[in-house]
This record gives sequence, structure tokens and C-alpha cells, in this order.
Amino acid sequence: MSKPKIATASLAGCFGCHMSLLDIDERILDLVELVDFDKSPINDLKKFTGKVQIGLIEGGCSTDENVQVLRDFRRHCEILISVGDCATQGGIPAMRNTVPLLECLEEAYCNGPTVYNPSGAIPNDPEVPLLLDKVYPCHEVVKIDYFLPGCPPSADTLFQAIVALLKNEPVDLPYELIKYD
Repeated sequence: MSKPKIATASLAGCFGCHMSLLDIDERILDLVELVDFDKSPINDLKKFTGKVQIGLIEGGCSTDENVQVLRDFRRHCEILISVGDCATQGGIPAMRNTVPLLECLEEAYCNGPTVYNPSGAIPNDPEVPLLLDKVYPCHEVVKIDYFLPGCPPSADTLFQAIVALLKNEPVDLPYELIKYD
């Protein structure tokens, strides 16, 4: 019998939630006994090989490419989990939501104190993903089944949530795993 599959992706974020997943340390061997990793930077698979039981998304949506990746995950994953503050609320990347997009681009590419750009042009290459008007948390783009807060959520939080879902048990995390005060 084949094992259930897990897929992971990082959108607009820092990759800290993936690092937290790796911080489960030797328990990753227990996890590998329970699942196969599908599309994920953990195994460097770039495309889905089929349906996936659990998808873990970190980061918010700041580009059209992020939206495409997130929608692809929703299509392929039975359960989709927003992992971390960027995915659940927009996080640090959403700080740009207080500044109009054109002003952000002008500061980054034309007017910033360390910018050298004699042409004064904002990059406009089809290879560069288009920025959205703001950074969106994942649930504003697709249906999300579970939310794991934190920046990043602890390794214990991730491990307990994944194992509970794999065993068809409720995700009942103790307060100590989800408090951030």
C-alpha cells in the first residue's frame, strides 16, 4: 500500500517555516515512515506527481506566480494548511500594503539611497513575476483548511498537526504550542 503524500511550497516569505519543519530533527525519520514527500523544496520535486493528502504553504501572495502556485496546490491537495504568519496574515511582506505599489517600485528601483539606475526604468521583463497590488494571505486567494500561526510555528506544532491529520485525528494543539506571548 502506498503512503500518503505531503507537498510543501514557499511563496512570499523567508523560508523559516520550512526550516521549522526540518527542525523536527530525528522525528523526520518517523515522518518519512508515514509519508512520501511530493512537490517540495525538501526533495526538489518541481511538479506534482498526483493527488496529495496534505499541502503545507508558507508565505503570502505578492505576485501572479504566487497565486498560480497556490491555486495549483489547492487543486492537488486534499487538505491545505497555511503555515506561519505570512501565509495566515501576510506577515512581514504585507508591510508594503501601506504604500502604493508604484511608490514601492520607484523607491526600490529608482529613488532608493543605494540605487544606481541611470535609466530610471522600473524592470519590466516577462521573466519577472508581476507584483500584485498588495500582499494577500493565502485564505484570501483559495480555501484553506487549517491555519498554523507563528513566525515560524514550532517544529512540535508542525509535527503534531501533520501526524494528527495523517491519523485522521482532530488537530488539537495544546496552548503551549500556539501561544506567542
